[in-house]
Amino acid sequence: MAEQSRRRRSSSWLMSCWGGGGGTGGATGTADESSSDSERRVSDSDPKSLEEDLSLTLQAGSELVAFTISELKAATRNFAMANLLGSGGFGPVYKGFVDERIRPGIRPQQVAVKSLDLGGHQGHREWLAEVVYLGQLRHPHLVKLIGYCCEDEHRMLVYEYMARGSLEDQLFKRLLAWLPWSTRLKIAVGAAKGLAFLHEADKPVIYRDFKASNILLDEDYTVKLSDFGLAKDGPQGDKTHVTTRVMGTYGYAAPEYILTGHLNAKSDVYSFGVVLLELFAGQRCVDKNRPGRQKNLVDWARPYLTNAEKLRRVMDPNLDGLYSIKGAQRVAGVAYKCLSHTPKARPSMKTVVETLEPLLSLNDVPVGSFVYVATKEKTCEEEDQSKEKKKKKKKTICEIEEKNHNNHDERHRQQFPNSVIHSEVALHKDGNNLFRNSHFRRLKSHSQERGA
Repeated sequence: MAEQSRRRRSSSWLMSCWGGGGGTGGATGTADESSSDSERRVSDSDPKSLEEDLSLTLQAGSELVAFTISELKAATRNFAMANLLGSGGFGPVYKGFVDERIRPGIRPQQVAVKSLDLGGHQGHREWLAEVVYLGQLRHPHLVKLIGYCCEDEHRMLVYEYMARGSLEDQLFKRLLAWLPWSTRLKIAVGAAKGLAFLHEADKPVIYRDFKASNILLDEDYTVKLSDFGLAKDGPQGDKTHVTTRVMGTYGYAAPEYILTGHLNAKSDVYSFGVVLLELFAGQRCVDKNRPGRQKNLVDWARPYLTNAEKLRRVMDPNLDGLYSIKGAQRVAGVAYKCLSHTPKARPSMKTVVETLEPLLSLNDVPVGSFVYVATKEKTCEEEDQSKEKKKKKKKTICEIEEKNHNNHDERHRQQFPNSVIHSEVALHKDGNNLFRNSHFRRLKSHSQERGA
């Protein structure tokens, strides 16, 4: 009850910052994110009062730290480019480190600091939503928000650091290695558990921006869902959906949401199906460089997902056949249902977890072939023959080099016949006079005789 009360209080405060609009209507509900005036009120609000409101809203049970901009500058070495991890619609993300020198009492740890780009696609609205949702939601498959910064015009979020980046990085940007089947399955199950937790909460949350770049991975490839800037409270009671302006990422958003603005948990299920298909095929959901219908992965691949013989056309060739055939067929079946154009035909995320998790224990993944070439032991006679061959080869090389040298001298002699280099008598310098070698030796011997 305390958790539910806290969620209700934070939700009402968040909506007051946005300027009203509950957005939990049924089929006749009105859009709750259409007012630019509400955005302006948030933008123009006093940062100090905003931080005080946040502290009051989150104080019950919240462990979030309100960092200062100077503390985060120290943590990231003044936001050095060497610490830049990447940049998205929210803004740049920097790697940092916090300990007691920066904030007394804080546990030493690596962090990721996300800074709001005031000229970017997202703004205060998304920053507030992220602070409120991640400030209260805790789950093994949700990224941990350690703190935030709300000072002057600065809006920042401080997360736990995820060593392997995003699924997008691991699946599409690796050059030398590919994710094995077992790892892909582990990621799918972890992501499904994260979504199921949001959907099954006392007050359901719709993620609304489920995609590969928002799925973070730690050192062991454990999934953590991140970026709750577009998250919404789901419908409650007899309400079937919330009505909101269409936001999200092309290729991942459910078709009915794009057409009508009606949002519910099944919208997230469709997005999960898209990511599951990306894991399956090793391809982005939209790629204009692919031919014909293959530009859109869902349109091209979905018809093959229920055909065991044609399923190989969809499977990532980098897996090289090293995957569970039985597991792949079941995963394909889940993806097919999640990608249904009829929302009611899609399974719940709880059902998805119950279907996928047992596949982790399948042990029918083929073992890759390994060829060992044994070297043949040589007899003493063969070793002697080998040594003799090496000697002959070395002698032949020396003869060739000597012959090449003599040929070079002969060509030079023919080209420069009067050169002293080829003269039979050398010239020596004795003070200011030059003597032929033979004449110099006669003079030297003559002087020695006279001196004797």
